[in-house]
Amino acid sequence: MPYAVDLFCGAGGCSEGLIQAGFHILFSSDISEMVEVTYKNRHEQLGLIQGKNTWFERSDIRDLTGETIFKCIESLDIFKNQKIPEIDLLIGGPSCQGFSRAGRRDKSDPRNMLFGEYVRVVDEIKPKYIVLENVEGFADMQFMGYVGITGIAYPDGSVTPDILRRELNEIGYDTLEPRILNAADYGVPQRRNRIIFIGYKKGLKQPQYPEPTVAPENYVSLQEAIGDLITDEKQRDLVNKELSQYQIDSINGRTPGIDGKTIPSKKKLNIELSKQTDIVRERFSLFEPGETGTVLKKRIMEKGIDISDKPALINLCCEKLGMNKNSVIELFKKRGCSKEQVEILLTKKNIRQRFSPTQPSATVVTIADDYISPWEPRTFSVREMARCQSFDDSFEFLGKRTTGGLLRRKEIPQYTQVGNAVPPLLAKAIALEIKKVL
Repeated sequence: MPYAVDLFCGAGGCSEGLIQAGFHILFSSDISEMVEVTYKNRHEQLGLIQGKNTWFERSDIRDLTGETIFKCIESLDIFKNQKIPEIDLLIGGPSCQGFSRAGRRDKSDPRNMLFGEYVRVVDEIKPKYIVLENVEGFADMQFMGYVGITGIAYPDGSVTPDILRRELNEIGYDTLEPRILNAADYGVPQRRNRIIFIGYKKGLKQPQYPEPTVAPENYVSLQEAIGDLITDEKQRDLVNKELSQYQIDSINGRTPGIDGKTIPSKKKLNIELSKQTDIVRERFSLFEPGETGTVLKKRIMEKGIDISDKPALINLCCEKLGMNKNSVIELFKKRGCSKEQVEILLTKKNIRQRFSPTQPSATVVTIADDYISPWEPRTFSVREMARCQSFDDSFEFLGKRTTGGLLRRKEIPQYTQVGNAVPPLLAKAIALEIKKVL
């Protein structure tokens, strides 16, 4: 069995894919206490027991050394009185917030430098193959005055991929040209693009990027992914007359334990829904499937909308606009209302979106407040988001369900654990290509 190390492992999406591909994870690490609880719990489910056959180390990668990693692996019960094996694969996705194109990019974010620490660990443990995953923005982030672990001073304006490939070459690794992969091409019901780097020790067989396993016309739709999780029984029976293959696989499990058996879901986990006011529910109901806040506002101004059955919104607009109920209804029914009036009806937020049931979901991020179910006027549960990422239903996310404000800078609650994860089926596809050349 090939052996892997998973850095920046988060809740364990990448680890799920590695295990599904037949790898044994000897060592994993992340900085967050919250993800540690989720990660260890899942691995215990699978028979990966701390100190016996695997090791999780909660650590800032800047404090993590190859020596520490090898000491942890040497201490495992399965290697008592044995020489520890070579590491076949090191995989990791350094924190991506500074690189992300979703929101403000911050070139001074210290997390941008963590890919350099990843290279350092590669140099210290010398795995046969390496994989690095990140957001698309990783490809064009520029650096000023960057000096690598090899001592090379890079010209101002050097971009991350060029630095990474040069650094890896200096420490004895060839690399493939980085490639952007779409998770939907590998059976994930989500349009999620990620840049992937693959490297290998000079002299070893060159791996390939995985070919898509699903054609665009056969992408797994949101309905196929989560139609069985609709809470309204009548609506669920109408939409999801029978379980899709994706739903069956999610319920039965894809990730085998040490005994080779998958873990079926015995009960529904992480299905709690956020409480929403009447005003919020009525706002959500105005969106058509696949529509964003920007498109909805344009539709209302150009065509009008009937809000006569939205009493909470009518009362709000009466108060804010100083009009009676009939006048408010007529105002929005006819085309030509102002942007300011529409923003009272909907708020100024444009990023909100109602997903389409017939397409894969949009990219799942760490805050689920702005995604609306196509069937019900509500946001999604953690389980629904996890389904969109291709996690098994038996995978339980632990800790706080969500958080807000400044706490988001340091806490990793369940929604964030899901949104930060590598989709297991994407990780599996990549890991299988490494396994082919081992």
